[in-house]
This record gives sequence, C-alpha cells and structure tokens, in this order.
Amino acid sequence: MRVQRITSLDGPEGLQLTEIPAPPARGRLIIDVAAAGVSYPDVLMSRGLYQARPELPFVPGVEVEVAGTVRDAPADCGFAPGDRVMAVTTLGGFAEVAAAPAALTCALPQQFSFEQGAGFLLNYHTAHFALTRRAALRPGETVVIHGAAGGVGTAAIQVARYLGAEVVAVTSSAPKAAVARTAGAQTVVDSGADWPSLLRSLNNGQGADVIVDPVGGDRFDESLRCLAPGGRLVVVGFTEGRIPTVAANRLLLRNISVVGAAWGAWLRGDSSLFATTAAALQPMIESGGARPIVGATFPLAEAAAALRLIEERRTTGKVVVIV
Repeated sequence: MRVQRITSLDGPEGLQLTEIPAPPARGRLIIDVAAAGVSYPDVLMSRGLYQARPELPFVPGVEVEVAGTVRDAPADCGFAPGDRVMAVTTLGGFAEVAAAPAALTCALPQQFSFEQGAGFLLNYHTAHFALTRRAALRPGETVVIHGAAGGVGTAAIQVARYLGAEVVAVTSSAPKAAVARTAGAQTVVDSGADWPSLLRSLNNGQGADVIVDPVGGDRFDESLRCLAPGGRLVVVGFTEGRIPTVAANRLLLRNISVVGAAWGAWLRGDSSLFATTAAALQPMIESGGARPIVGATFPLAEAAAALRLIEERRTTGKVVVIV
C-alpha cells in the first residue's frame, strides 16, 4: 500500500511517499482509508518537537482520524466489512489502509462525507471535552474561542452553541471571520484590533466566562485579563509557538482558573471517555448541529503541502488528505 512516511525530522520536507505492507489486524479493524485528517501536532511531530517521538521512519498521524470503509473486522466488534466508519488510529493514518481499535471507531453518519468524517472525531471530541469536563460550561455563559476558523475552533463554536452558550470568535482575517460565522459564531472579533478591550466589555464589563485558547503565546497572556470573576481559560494548544506561563497570584486575586484540555492524554488514562463523548455528541449530529467544516484538501502524494499550510497558519476548517 502507499503511505507517507516521515524519514527525517526536517518538517514537511521529511515526508516521503513510499510502499509498505498493509498493517496486520491484531484484533483491530482494517480500514480502506478515503480521507485522513491533518492537525498541528503532525507538524510538530515532523520536526521532532512533539512529546511522542516514534523511531524513524514512521507513518504520521498523532491521534489521527480517518474515514473510510471497513475491509476486515474482528468478530463481535460491532462492525462488518463494507461499513462506512470514522476512527482514531494514533499513528498510521496517512496511508491507503489503516488499522484502528473498534473502541475508537464510530459509524460514519449518513449526512457526513468521508472528508467531514476525517474532521470530526479529534476536533469535536476535543471541543466537547474542553467545554464540558474541563471548563464546566453552563448554558447562557459567554465563550470566547481563539483560532476560531480552524478545525478545533469551528468545532468548539458549534459545540458551545449546542450547549447553550453565547459564542464570540476571534479570527485574524475577513475570510476566517466568514468561516467562523458559517460555523455559528454570534460575534466575531478581529485579532488585529483591540480585541482585549472588546472581550473585557462582555457581560456588562465583567469579561468572558470561558476562553478556549489553542494559540498560546501573547494571546494567552492577554486572555487572562479578559476573564470574568470565576472565569476559566482552557489551554488547548500553542500554535503561536511560545508556551506561556502564569503567576499564581493573578489566579488568586481575580478568582479565575487556567485548565488544560488534552483529550488524547485523558483518553489514555480513561478509555471510557471516547464512548461517553460519542454518545453525548450523537444528538448533536442527528439534529444537524454538528457540521464539520472542511478547508483545504490534498491528495496523499501532496501531504507535505498540507503540513506546510498548517505550519504557516493559513488554514480554515479541517485540513484533509484524500486517499
């Protein structure tokens, strides 16, 4: 089968299209991949900057999500050959054939394309985990979402709206603002303007109840000043590059919280999280509230271009590799 393998830690340029044997089942589903999601951790992994550092060469995909058709399935796993599915594969998603545990696989909703399925699990499960388990979001609260036009951002907008929140999106350009509005944001703020003042004016000058931050760096520093009393800043990632720090006295004096939301890390310690989250999101899918927004798509042979697009922060929606 054809795969993209990282053969050197030179970023996207380290990817190489090659042929290797299909993965063995070993009790897992074997899936003919139609589409694979691409995320920022894939970029970090390509440069050896991610916490997971597989031995070279390896087929990338960090908690990668694929969508495709079941080729082979263990008995009594709930899936059969021919089923359309979306699954989390950890590594090995940038390939024509992938293996996934049945416990991390869902039926692909009829209304989703394969491309949408490849953009659903990681983003929507992360958003739901961040907003419910980590931020303890309550209906009627105001949620600010940075990086709101990206894959996680657009998913967080839709999940927050479904949970009854008022959503404010922060984006860096007019096209990205349009994507955030399409996702369902009620208010969009330009990150090039004086966005901290605008966020502090929310809730009659109290600030935001919850801020979801996949950006980090200066965005994190300023966001702390934009929280209402009792507000929660949820750390999802650091696409700006700099990992920020916070003085604990700022949390104490303003009665605010900073919480991390690493969905994959929690899942490794609590295997029930996947099924619980899938069940919680199912009514959202059925009601049409979950509408994965697919941005750029690339053929498998051009997977390096997909990584470059993410590294340069030029993406909207979920970036997907078509297999």
